[in-house]
Amino acid sequence: MHKILIVDDEVNIRLVVKEYAEFEGYKVMEAENGMQAVELVKNNDFDLIIMDVMMPKLDGYSACKEIRKLKNIPVIMLSARGEEYDKLFGFEIGIDDYVVKPFSPKELMARIKAVIKRNSGNSEITAERFRFEGLEIDMAGREVYVNGQKASMTPKEYDLLFFLVKNKNLAMSRDRLLESVWGYDFFGDDRTVDTHIKMLRNSLGEYRKFIITLRGMGYKFEAE
Repeated sequence: MHKILIVDDEVNIRLVVKEYAEFEGYKVMEAENGMQAVELVKNNDFDLIIMDVMMPKLDGYSACKEIRKLKNIPVIMLSARGEEYDKLFGFEIGIDDYVVKPFSPKELMARIKAVIKRNSGNSEITAERFRFEGLEIDMAGREVYVNGQKASMTPKEYDLLFFLVKNKNLAMSRDRLLESVWGYDFFGDDRTVDTHIKMLRNSLGEYRKFIITLRGMGYKFEAE
């Protein structure tokens, strides 16, 4: 049975999410602020954390950073703020998903299922290694080197780059990327792909040139 932690200072939010999660068969623990969440993580193992952003004592972003120092647990962030900047900041610190309030509990369950499934499959190893000019991609080691320097990337940047490289020179729609990299339908929020492409290009430096934008459609990794 997968175990999840719900962190939100709003009791009603915790109760609704807990009810749906337990109905889906998850074991649930709760915290009403970031400090409680960090303490619970110290003494418990979780398969997923659902974390609100705006909370007293310790906000969600700060709590996520502290938890990352202790354990590598997938995080879905909840927030009333839906601006691209807020999402980008969350993805940069390594969260797995970002859900804007008010949200559909059924949609949140779908996202929970997808994140847990995706992270449960991270043990699958591929021996593939690619080199494109000064860009070296080691899929087995989940490492990327730019002109010999190891790139610092979020887990989702790695997943997105690896998928594009495996499908080199093939056009990938935003919907296809959402389905294949995120594992479910984002209900039309394809800006998530654009945000991660922007982050990935920044991480690749001069080799951002390999990621081609296909206007009105999506992207592709184009290289010899």
